Amino acid sequence: MLYTLARSLMFKLDAETSHNLALGGMNLLSGVGLEQLIGSKPMHLPVEVMGLRFPNPVGLAAGLDKNASAVDGLAAMGFGFIEVGTVTPKPQSGNPKPRLFRLEDRQAIINRMGFNNDGVDQLLKNLENCRYDGILGINIGKNKDTPNAQANDDYLYCMRKVYSRASYITINISSPNTPGLRTLQFGESLNSLLDCMKTEQSKLSKVHGRYVPIALKIAPDMGPEEFELVAASLKAYEMDAVIATNTTLSRDGVEGCQWAEEAGGLSGAPVRNRSTAAIMALSKHLKGSVPIIGVGGITEGFDAAEKIQAGASLVQIYTGFIYQGPSLIRDSVKAIAEIR
Repeated sequence: MLYTLARSLMFKLDAETSHNLALGGMNLLSGVGLEQLIGSKPMHLPVEVMGLRFPNPVGLAAGLDKNASAVDGLAAMGFGFIEVGTVTPKPQSGNPKPRLFRLEDRQAIINRMGFNNDGVDQLLKNLENCRYDGILGINIGKNKDTPNAQANDDYLYCMRKVYSRASYITINISSPNTPGLRTLQFGESLNSLLDCMKTEQSKLSKVHGRYVPIALKIAPDMGPEEFELVAASLKAYEMDAVIATNTTLSRDGVEGCQWAEEAGGLSGAPVRNRSTAAIMALSKHLKGSVPIIGVGGITEGFDAAEKIQAGASLVQIYTGFIYQGPSLIRDSVKAIAEIR
């Protein structure tokens, strides 16, 4: 009830302004011990993935809290895990505003944020003040002005920086809003990146005395052969997980809507079938060798359970959370429990 009221007020503002205010508001409530007004403790449905034990399989996807500035507030919502970022080596302002658009009647969002963030050093400073001690994923990317030929350097830099603080690290090569980024998902570019990241992971695990898993986040806009090739690379380099999927460039399901022609990645309900199909394709080729984290289009509990049935071990929500609030977390955990 309270979240529905807050959302109705927030949705009167432009999308990016309300996004920032909502993060601040959740953190404020948590700071004064009133988080129970809109959130709840994580429901108990433990699962072990990537060698980590999750209190429940429903997490927050990257993108909502790019700078890890509201982790405690978000943790109070009941998530089984939280992923922050995408963070880059250097701060960058992202694309010009407006760059975030709600398609309310389709429970969808189009964004072309462009990896706007305060840089990896600031993210780590923000985490120093967090009370949250649950599973934390840190999503890393490359700066816009870094040529693809030097992309590996950016990912390695961020990985070294966040390794000691992360429960797991996600390599984001699938955002549609950094020019040329998605080309890193294929062929020699992908294999080179995975090779250097896994080599560095081995070195860092010895230095820090702990193994931090690495996940790869991919786009939904691939054909069957491309999913097969990506799966082969994931197996060859013994990746710890794959996150399927990021936002889509497709506009299926939002034709004729206001903002539908805006450039950027589409998320929310219209992406549900496309992301679930990606999970099924990966599951077919991976055969359990690499766990899948399903994300895209979860707006009710059924959607989360559907992704688990398609082959995912965990799920993440973002756009659905904006529209439905903390009740979506509870509904998703309950739906997954029913199919176990």
